[in-house]
Amino acid sequence: MLVILDEVGRGTSTYDGLALAWALSEHIALRLKCRTLFATHYHELTELEGLLDGTKNLNVAVREWADEVIFLHRIVPGGTDRSYGVHVARLAGVPKEVIDRAKSILPQLQAHLAEGLDMPELAERARRAAQQMQLFAGGADRLVQELKAVDLDNMTPIGALDLLRSLKADL
Repeated sequence: MLVILDEVGRGTSTYDGLALAWALSEHIALRLKCRTLFATHYHELTELEGLLDGTKNLNVAVREWADEVIFLHRIVPGGTDRSYGVHVARLAGVPKEVIDRAKSILPQLQAHLAEGLDMPELAERARRAAQQMQLFAGGADRLVQELKAVDLDNMTPIGALDLLRSLKADL
């Protein structure tokens, strides 16, 4: 028998999902004792390799370069303590502004888990950041509209340079 599981516990709270995935892993290893391929984002489950006979961790090999992650399309032994969700979202075409915002939220969430930052404080930080982003949204929208209205085919080089200077000054 072969069991294939993907992201057990997804769609629940982090701890509920982790508890479900852990318990299911134990059940399969101790009771069913069958071959199982279990894909998960719960890094904590890598501990099971040392606790349950016949359990092995594998992960997708990656290389990090500058601010990029390159997936090597190879499965290698061992677990990983890193998550590449934001990078995967970028590869999937999520807008840059959303990726940048996620990158700014991620350390706050990690601090919440590591240092016990209270959720009301985290929510207040998120609210302030969202308000700050809204301050800049209107200007960007106006610049986009200006650029869309430009007739590049009938613009002189000096006119294009003047427009670029004006747009840059507005930024």
